[in-house]
Amino acid sequence: MVGASNPMISRALQESLERIRRKMENIRFKIAVMSGKGGVGKSMVSTNISVAFSLMGFKTAILDSDFHGPSIPKMLGVERAELVFDNGFKLVETKYGVSVISIGFLLDEKTPVIWRGPMKANALRQFLSDVNWGELDFLVIDLPPGTGDEALSVAQLIPGISGAIIVSIPSDVSRVVVERSVSFARKLDVPVLGIIENMSYFKAPDTGKIYYIFGKGGGRRIAEEMNVPFLGEIPIDPRMATTCDEGIPFIVKYPDAEAAKAIMKIAEEILNTLGVKRP
Repeated sequence: MVGASNPMISRALQESLERIRRKMENIRFKIAVMSGKGGVGKSMVSTNISVAFSLMGFKTAILDSDFHGPSIPKMLGVERAELVFDNGFKLVETKYGVSVISIGFLLDEKTPVIWRGPMKANALRQFLSDVNWGELDFLVIDLPPGTGDEALSVAQLIPGISGAIIVSIPSDVSRVVVERSVSFARKLDVPVLGIIENMSYFKAPDTGKIYYIFGKGGGRRIAEEMNVPFLGEIPIDPRMATTCDEGIPFIVKYPDAEAAKAIMKIAEEILNTLGVKRP
């Protein structure tokens, strides 16, 4: 426990926070990707948005901070990579121009992480302070669902965080938890860059008819009600699940698909929200 009664721990903590501050200064934009509930495709969105930034010419890395279900390495085809420590952890490079760090590189895929909040906060702080991030345009932080320890730690540990993106689906249940995520970000003075609605609709490939399986327009409505930008909607494409399992980003394998074009457009909207132009 950190406190004035233990100056050695306090000093170590201060040094760690100072390393984080120095390293984060070399990263132009730090974006947290949140979802109020699980099962909305948040990690898929984080992965493909990051690859979209890379395809646009931005140097991008992902911090997979979902300690209980780290899926980013598999989605990028590097789940068997090992972390290398050389005066700090080296980022794992992928063939898609995006580098990644994840607790998944330190665990067997069948080993559960049974940690209380302080242990997760310490692990996240170590990643932020001990990884050789280098100079980046974007650091995308993939958070676990909800507004728990990891989200709180990211908001408190990363100085000058650029903002949060909230991933939702059109259902009423999802709308309620999106409200909580927006309120969470605002209470911690984290700008809300916008809401992405995933699984917005399904277009039948044979007839072109559109089916709103989870409802219609929920993401846009909650964005308007909460006075935050609506970044766009991503349709359902069954091939997304396959590409995640294969370790190939959807926008790379199916760049002409409607969902891939939607993701690229959302990435452009994020740039517009940040006031950033392509290199």
